[in-house]
Amino acid sequence: MDTSKEPETEIPAVNSKDEEEEEGKDAAPEVQLCCLRLCCSLASPVSRAQMKEKEPQVKSVYAFFPTMFKSKDGTQPILKLIKHRFSAVEIEMVCFVPLFLKEKLQEDTCGQIRSSKNKTERKHGPSCFGFPLSIFFIVINEFCERFSYYGMRAVLVLYFKFFLHWDDNLSTAIYHSFVALCYLTPILGAIIADSWLGKFMTIVSLSIVYTIGQAVMAVSSINDLTDYNRDGIPDNIPLHIGLSMIGLILIAFGTGGIKPCVSAFGGDQFEEEQEKQRSKFFSLFYLSVNAGSLLSTIITPVLRGEECGIHTKQKCYPLAFGVPAALMAVSLIVFILGSKMYKKAHPQGNIMLQVSKCIGFAVKNRFQHRSKQFPTREHWLDWASEKYDKRLITQIKMVLKVLFLYIPLPMFWALFDQQGSRWTLQATTMDGNFGAIQIQPDQMQTVNPILIVIMVPVVDTVVYPLIKKCHINFTPLRKITVGMFLASLAFVAAALVQVQIDKTLPDFPKEGQSQIKVINLGTDVAKVDFGSGVENVSVESLMATNYMTFDTTSLTRMNIAYGNQTLNQPLNFPGKERHTLLLKNTGGIQTELLLDGLTSKSEDGKNQIRFINNLASTINITMGGTHLGDVKNFSATNYTSFIRGVKEIVVFADNSLTCKNQSISFGYGSAYTIVIQECNNNTLALKYVEDIQPNTVHMAWQLPQYFIMTCGEVVFSVTGLAFSYSQAPSNMKSVLQAGWLLTVAIGNIIVLIVAGASKLSEQWAEYVLFAALLMAVCIIFSIMAYFYTYVDPVETEVQLDEDEKKKMENEKSICENGTGPISQCEL
Repeated sequence: MDTSKEPETEIPAVNSKDEEEEEGKDAAPEVQLCCLRLCCSLASPVSRAQMKEKEPQVKSVYAFFPTMFKSKDGTQPILKLIKHRFSAVEIEMVCFVPLFLKEKLQEDTCGQIRSSKNKTERKHGPSCFGFPLSIFFIVINEFCERFSYYGMRAVLVLYFKFFLHWDDNLSTAIYHSFVALCYLTPILGAIIADSWLGKFMTIVSLSIVYTIGQAVMAVSSINDLTDYNRDGIPDNIPLHIGLSMIGLILIAFGTGGIKPCVSAFGGDQFEEEQEKQRSKFFSLFYLSVNAGSLLSTIITPVLRGEECGIHTKQKCYPLAFGVPAALMAVSLIVFILGSKMYKKAHPQGNIMLQVSKCIGFAVKNRFQHRSKQFPTREHWLDWASEKYDKRLITQIKMVLKVLFLYIPLPMFWALFDQQGSRWTLQATTMDGNFGAIQIQPDQMQTVNPILIVIMVPVVDTVVYPLIKKCHINFTPLRKITVGMFLASLAFVAAALVQVQIDKTLPDFPKEGQSQIKVINLGTDVAKVDFGSGVENVSVESLMATNYMTFDTTSLTRMNIAYGNQTLNQPLNFPGKERHTLLLKNTGGIQTELLLDGLTSKSEDGKNQIRFINNLASTINITMGGTHLGDVKNFSATNYTSFIRGVKEIVVFADNSLTCKNQSISFGYGSAYTIVIQECNNNTLALKYVEDIQPNTVHMAWQLPQYFIMTCGEVVFSVTGLAFSYSQAPSNMKSVLQAGWLLTVAIGNIIVLIVAGASKLSEQWAEYVLFAALLMAVCIIFSIMAYFYTYVDPVETEVQLDEDEKKKMENEKSICENGTGPISQCEL
């Protein structure tokens, strides 16, 4: 509290006896009520700040005589001050009642006063099951908002990669920049709500910003918006990027700004005697948060997996972003509908600003008195004692002690939040076939909230009691340390999975290299000689080789032989590309060199399919309802994307002959060349050549890393918040909440720094790097925790109250002896 700016109160002048009687008639009931409340405060553990806040009617009297109201024998100065407005009976009743009567007065009188105040100052709104009806609007609002946020976030990194065509590193960087901004803006929202607009108007205003941001994101993902040539690819990518960035910034300010306001606003709807209902509300509120996030991470990836569009069918990102935008609009409307039922508190100032000012003044004052001629003080915050009272300084010291322990914590969030980026990108290279259910890569994020619902009660009711029975002192700081250790193990598990995935990935040519696959469509064995230093290749009829890697500069000519027939042909490759060489010995040696155009494995799970016509005439091919057009003899189509499963292949020949056949069952991320061998009597003969093998590592192998990470989250996050709240004064919990959210933001920034600076080419190596960093931080934190001394904030504040009482008694003694300040002695 800034005691230097305490408002001055004018002492009432002593009136004449007639004036006293006339004024006393009007004022006595009001002042008597004030004095009765003061007596109640003497018998209850209420701090000066709380009394002044809750009882503004006695503020001026209390500000002048704090010591008198704390002392049993210090009532005479009060009598001198107020005797001109009170009768003797009133004075005797209020100022000279013994302590046990004051306690009785608290029970009998104060309850009546409080009840009377509730009835006169505020009418109870409608209730449902004992709860204010208004809180149900707030719970529905929170469910819709969390659905909107987590639904949009679930598909965000894939939107960057497959719609905006960013690489993995840029997609990850922008994703974590967005998450970091979402956890920085709550501080701004709390300041606006507490110091300017109030919680209700802050929620409404920023929800409008939030809704606009979600709508902009939905518009930015419309493929047909700039697809002028209707080829399925946006022609003005910078426009889509600009809209996306505007939308994400608006969303970050919206969701971050309302984050600290909604739950606190819900708690404001209850009366003081509704503590039980308030506790149940927060449980219901937390349930709505988890329900919204769980459902959204299941539904929006399914919506993204659908195909939609006006001119061409593409992944339906507009629907995946549009549904969260609609839910945010519903959230805003529902919240406004309950407006008349809400209890709206006026802004009362933000404690974070007060803490910041106190710290700033201490630093400034210490810097100004850095000379050795000034005596040192026990703590650097004590340099704020000239302007701020001891209570506030002590409370800030307690908070800073906890915030110091927060320093290593961002590293945990750096790993935890990669579930939505790196781990989702890892799932795109895996097999999501769970039998009757096909899991999308971004749906794997649902494992975390599902496991949270399961693990929290298991850990609380089974794991912790077992540890206690083993006589292990599992303190909160030890739990946090274990949580960090488990998160590190989760990334080790992710690295092991990545090693297995890398074994299935194709080896594409690097700079200065070329790859060639030979497909023999002839009736005899073909032999190909690519020059000196290169082994000759023999290919059986209707067979193919794997891709062979060559130094581009050494590939200048090739010699092809079919029995006695030979052909010498020059070669000229650009490098860093894959090629397919078609050979045939019908009517002489025929060759066709195809540029494959595949430079990476499909990461959206689709299969790349192309056809080669080995018939004598031109044919028309349709597969799975997709028309591939006419294909001439001894030529091929381009690769076309198809989702997994069995497809029907229909071939129309020039003689009006139609042939059909069912394809093999395609998996995830494969590439095939299908040779049309024969089309007779409705029989279609096909030859499959695998260019890229499908994803063979199953997504179920990600479950262990999700399980370990979730266990780490349970013992880290839940324990961390509980520990922080137990170590700080009640009026400083918002400061700790801001500090906790700040660790999440910094953690996401760490991802940007580490991923950008490491320059590791292998993804498994990056996972190991993050695991090693967190392990090192875990060791540092365990050392910090070893030297930490637990405190009891309640006991500290009681001690502060006793110190203040002693100080007041000393001041009163000095005053009575005539040696105190003139202003107080004269009173």
